[in-house]
Amino acid sequence: MYRIIACDLDETLLSRSDKRVSDLNREAIKKAGELGVKFVPASGRGYKSIEKTLRELDLYDKSGEYVISFNGGAITENHGEKLLYFQGIDFETARELYRRGMDYDVCVHVYTKEIVYVYNFVPWEREFLKGRMEVTEVFEKDLNFLRGQEIVKCLYMNTDHEYLSQIARELRDITGDMDVSYSSNRYLEFNQKGVNKGAGLVKLAEILGVDIKDTIAIGDNYNDLAMIQAAGLGVGVANTVGELKSRCDYVTRANCDESAVAEVLNRFVLI
Repeated sequence: MYRIIACDLDETLLSRSDKRVSDLNREAIKKAGELGVKFVPASGRGYKSIEKTLRELDLYDKSGEYVISFNGGAITENHGEKLLYFQGIDFETARELYRRGMDYDVCVHVYTKEIVYVYNFVPWEREFLKGRMEVTEVFEKDLNFLRGQEIVKCLYMNTDHEYLSQIARELRDITGDMDVSYSSNRYLEFNQKGVNKGAGLVKLAEILGVDIKDTIAIGDNYNDLAMIQAAGLGVGVANTVGELKSRCDYVTRANCDESAVAEVLNRFVLI
């Protein structure tokens, strides 16, 4: 029996129009919980930014319920926001990524545990983040204002995937020992080496004493791939990036706007 379901949020669990959990998804997740199955949001965003979703799922501040955040950089038990695991990047690497980002046509995000700082906060990025998470706009040319703080990850935003791929190639001199991934069809993300959603799922399974074979992972984009491949059952929703579908064990007929997560639970858990 599957005991943990790790699920991406944006473009997977949440609908694109209102960024909420559908009634069908919520009902299926509740039924799975009644069977003792842990539903674990797994997001590239930070814990604070998904509070609304946790409340929708009735998981907010609940003991024995968990979140994988920052692409696997943190694992938190929901009750009291108890941090069980954390792995960030060193300041000098973050500072160099911030500086190099200014050479490109990108919006630069720097994540600390509590705040996301954004440089070159262009209007279309403001619109995309509206309703998803709060950020702090900055104008400094150097990251020294964050010296001494723990930095979780950095990312660049541009909606041209080929352009982001070009940047990734050009940054290999400083990212060769990092986990580099793509998400939301607009982000190039930089985490510490070995930090990804797959490693986060494996770590949580170890903490809970669950065999990784008894886990399901559901996602839609490149930063979900490690999780999809690590899980006992790796699932892509119908709107998953095309080239990733062949690497999933199952691809739903429904997309994120059609309660794809409920389809997975009804097929593999609620039977």
